[in-house]
Amino acid sequence: MSRRWKFVSALIETAKKRDQFYSTWSCGAVATSSLPLCRPSHSPATGSLLRLQQGQRDYKMPLNGGGQINNFSSSSSRNAFTLGKHKVSMKLFSKNRERLCQRLREVALVVEQPSVVLLQGGESTTRYCTDTEPVFRQESFFHWAFGVLEPDCFGAIDVTTGKSTLFVPRLPESYAVWYGKLWTLDDFKARYAVDAVHYTDEIAEQLAAITAPQPAVLLTLKGVNSDSGKTSLEATFKGIEAFKVNNTVLHPEICECRVIKTADELEVLRYANRISSAAHREVMKKIRPGMKEYQLESEFLHHAYAQGGCRHSSYTCICGSGDNSAVLHYGHAGAPNDHVVKEGDLCLFDMGAEYYCYGSDITCTFPASGKFSPDQKIVYEAVLKANRNVIAAMKPGVGWVDMHVLAERTILEEFKKHGLLTGDVDEMVEARLGAVFMPHGLGHFMGVDVHDVGGYPAGAVRSALPGLKSLRTVRVLQPGMVITVEPGAYFIGPVLDAAFANPDHAKFLVKDVIQRFRGIGGVRIEDDVIVHQAGQPTELMTDVPRTVDEIEQFMHDARK
Repeated sequence: MSRRWKFVSALIETAKKRDQFYSTWSCGAVATSSLPLCRPSHSPATGSLLRLQQGQRDYKMPLNGGGQINNFSSSSSRNAFTLGKHKVSMKLFSKNRERLCQRLREVALVVEQPSVVLLQGGESTTRYCTDTEPVFRQESFFHWAFGVLEPDCFGAIDVTTGKSTLFVPRLPESYAVWYGKLWTLDDFKARYAVDAVHYTDEIAEQLAAITAPQPAVLLTLKGVNSDSGKTSLEATFKGIEAFKVNNTVLHPEICECRVIKTADELEVLRYANRISSAAHREVMKKIRPGMKEYQLESEFLHHAYAQGGCRHSSYTCICGSGDNSAVLHYGHAGAPNDHVVKEGDLCLFDMGAEYYCYGSDITCTFPASGKFSPDQKIVYEAVLKANRNVIAAMKPGVGWVDMHVLAERTILEEFKKHGLLTGDVDEMVEARLGAVFMPHGLGHFMGVDVHDVGGYPAGAVRSALPGLKSLRTVRVLQPGMVITVEPGAYFIGPVLDAAFANPDHAKFLVKDVIQRFRGIGGVRIEDDVIVHQAGQPTELMTDVPRTVDEIEQFMHDARK
């Protein structure tokens, strides 16, 4: 036993001798304490113990933070996640592991045999220097392969046999006081349907045993995310220097696996979309001028969790009203959805729930009063037409850059028709005028991350042109891809000012008409879709009112 844990054990024994140690934890009658029920005492002894325990990251596994046993099926199969109304079998993750091994054997031509994939899960953290724990969310690559809820784990996959091994922290018995039942290795094996489970302090020994008597080549994850520019978490552990490590093969291949979704993954994504769509409809029912934007955010989050079991959202909610609807990532820390929704405002609400780490991403734009103004209707219907034109044109073999240009062209054509623009639309497209009104990309892959990986594989080149440089992927569509379609049109002051000052753009702009639209803000219409085999239509997962008539009727009926 380490010196640190000897000290912790001594504290435990001291605390046990105190009369109030257990009485202050009682969830029934409190015999000797008036402290709140189900909360630990803040006495020096137990308070110090709590801080020490939460400070030991190497040993911590907060089951209450990552999901308890009742998040899984209580049937004989047991190994299925059921926090919400959709059951996710662990077969989803075993299939992902199988696909990865097959790709490594056949596509990457891994010849360094025997090889073992080694992934490190997310680590438990606290808020800065405090002992307050944020709700844990698993690292995405690790979740994709193992579906494990708890932090501080590792996972290994034998590329040759496909057999999987999970490594979990070894927790002292004292943790049962804080976190409830401590799982055995057999519990974890049954829960996650893996071939073997060991403790993380045995990882070097057990990895060597997987391929004994031959030494294993460890395939670790190291690569740059094309959206964030950040490098993935590469597995490391005490004793890794004894192994041969290859950290170049795994990242591109596991990313390619994540780009194409399995049938089981698609079912989870459909569920997340159903819940998010219903939550958006609730917001449209509840909104009234005079409310704060964050109150509508709260309505969404409450419905997604209470009705769908979605403890996490896929990203920070964007709830922009009035001018805020033209701020692409409004809702950040400095603008926390805190403005009052006013009569006549156009509201752009971009919100998506996440179920078992699988996301959704839906944007609805609608009038706070329930009725579009004539100018709001012009902008909205232009964006909706772009959205529908893209979805109708999507099929395997179509390039995503072409879809982005199609969306731009549609909006420019509609704006010309209504007098905002003048001149030849082909010339507008060539001059990149579309980026003045839609400065972001058309959409992105979605899966275990809302901006899912694989947008720029090796050899893919990001454009330097306005609008196109913001695309999160330039790939050709393939069956099994899940992608968002989110055209938008915004009247952003600084962007418009720059366009009026640029002769190449100003010649197309009808200034007095555009000035009339400046106060509208912006419109974005975002749907989540699945690309199917050639000959099958693109599947629209999102289910919310979309046309002007549908929105106005829906909001009218909600206010009866």
